[in-house]
Amino acid sequence: MKYFAVFFFTLLSAVGFAQDVESTAPQRVSGYIINDNTKQALSNVNIINTNKVRGAKSDAKGYFEIDVQLNDTIHFSILGFQSLRIRVTNDWIKNKVTRIQLTEKAIALEEVVIAPFNLTGYLEVDSKLIPTKENYRYSISGLTQGYEAGEYSPNAFGKVLGSIFNPADVLYGFFGKNAKELKKLKEMRKDDTVRNLLESKYDRETVSVLLGISKDEIPEILQRCNYSESFIQSANDLQIMDAINGCYEQYKVLKRN
Repeated sequence: MKYFAVFFFTLLSAVGFAQDVESTAPQRVSGYIINDNTKQALSNVNIINTNKVRGAKSDAKGYFEIDVQLNDTIHFSILGFQSLRIRVTNDWIKNKVTRIQLTEKAIALEEVVIAPFNLTGYLEVDSKLIPTKENYRYSISGLTQGYEAGEYSPNAFGKVLGSIFNPADVLYGFFGKNAKELKKLKEMRKDDTVRNLLESKYDRETVSVLLGISKDEIPEILQRCNYSESFIQSANDLQIMDAINGCYEQYKVLKRN
C-alpha cells in the first residue's frame, strides 16, 4: 500500500508537470475571420500576437494561423472595421481553430480645408513665406534620405539626460515603467509581417497596442526626444517605432553612465 501511494503521487506530479509544459510551450492555432453583419470572409486582416510580436494575415477565405502561448493577446485590425483583442484560452489551444467576427465602423467623413501658400511670384518674398526648419537628420527604416528630428541643438541630449534625474519626467515614466514592452522593439525586427504592417500604417494604433500606451502619449514622447512636429505627423508606424527605439537606446546608455 505504501509503494502504491508513492507511485500514485509520482504519477500525479508527472501529469501536472506535463500539463504545465504543454501550457507554456508554443502552440499553433488557427481561425476564420468574418464580417459579423454579412458573414462573409475577411481577407488581409492584420493579426498580431502582442506578447510575442509575431504577425499573420488572413487569406481569401478569412483563414489564418499564428503561434501562441496560453493567455497571449491577439490583436485583429483591418481598415473599415473595429479592432479586436482576444486572449488565447485553453479551449482555443485544444480545438486549434476558432471563428472571429469583426464589426464594421460607422465612418463620418470630415470636411478638409486646403490652405495654399499665398505666393507673390517674387523669390525674395516667397522664400520667407514658406516655412523651413533647420533640423538634424537621422537614418531610419523606410526613409532613404533621413528625416527631420527637431532643431539641431543640445536639447535632444539634454531632454533625455534630464529625464534620468527627474522621476516626474514623461520619458522617465515611460522608459522606466515600460521596459518589458520596449523589448518588443527588437523582437519586431525578426518578423517581416509585423514590420510590413507597421510600414503601411499611420494611425498609431498598432504602436500603442504593442507598447501598452495610449495614442496621445506617442507625440509627447517623441517631442521629448526632440523629434520635429513634421516627422511626428507624417511618419509611418514603423518609423515611429524605430524613433522610439532610438530614443530608448540613448536613454539606457545615459542611465548606465
